Amino acid sequence: MMVVYNDIDSFTKLPYGVTTIGIFDGVHIGHQKILKSLVEEAKKVGGESVVVTFWPHPRLVLANDTSLKLINSIEEKINLIAELGVDHLIVIPFTREFSDLSAEKFSKEYLADKIGTKILFVGYDHRFGKNKEGSFDYLKDHAHLYGFEVKEIPSQDIDNLSVSSTRIREAIESGDLDTANELLDRVYSLAGIVVKGRQMGRQLGFPTANIAIALENKILPFFGVYAVRVELHKKAYYGMLNIGIKPTFENLGPTIEVHIFDFQEDIYGESIKISFVKRIRDEQKFASIEDLKQQLVQDKMDCLHVFELV
Repeated sequence: MMVVYNDIDSFTKLPYGVTTIGIFDGVHIGHQKILKSLVEEAKKVGGESVVVTFWPHPRLVLANDTSLKLINSIEEKINLIAELGVDHLIVIPFTREFSDLSAEKFSKEYLADKIGTKILFVGYDHRFGKNKEGSFDYLKDHAHLYGFEVKEIPSQDIDNLSVSSTRIREAIESGDLDTANELLDRVYSLAGIVVKGRQMGRQLGFPTANIAIALENKILPFFGVYAVRVELHKKAYYGMLNIGIKPTFENLGPTIEVHIFDFQEDIYGESIKISFVKRIRDEQKFASIEDLKQQLVQDKMDCLHVFELV
């Protein structure tokens, strides 16, 4: 079971650490390739695998980039990395002060002295340290000073996958869940808490759970209707979800509402996880409530077809 450390000082130095560094937002198929190689190498040499990541995202700290939307919350990222069999995850709080740390100091004090790194895996384009001076070439030239070996993940191993966190964010924001899910190697999901809404869905015959997202800058799919899987109380359900402003009413949003099929329980205040399987249609304004009801019936049928339930 992976052990998580919320700062470097709580970590006990290893006799043989096999380490990698990165943001890993999305933990997509490119990240998975790096992390699986890390775990395999650690097993081969009898060491322990260590992932070093940072929270919050450096762009949010250094550039105050409020436009940046993240694929994963820190909790989601931790769970995804754990699923790959990593032994240790160190989450370093990213601050402006930390960003001033030189590549030399980070390599010696963090990677060598505090972690006990003997092998360091780096992506071909990864850079770290003040002014991003810690390139692969820097590490290759200086690794002997720190007592570890550097292994590069070759560019073709990543580029051939045609994947990046930026490309996945663009796919999610445009509603292209097919592309996003393919590059993530799983179904894109979000988690939140069920809160009280205006209960309009109930009046339409399709009661919904309104979801409040904990991570303010979590990326959301483009407005529309989606076929989704729902995880609640450790049970799985199917449903249809709408993200948008409810233009048929009075532009109330944006809101996230899910209608769970064959479900009647009161779940206000409960934690819920939504996995986006397929985009059904754009959000639209209807001429009447009756037209909207008819469309909701069709939406449900379309979602049931996605899940092969009809």
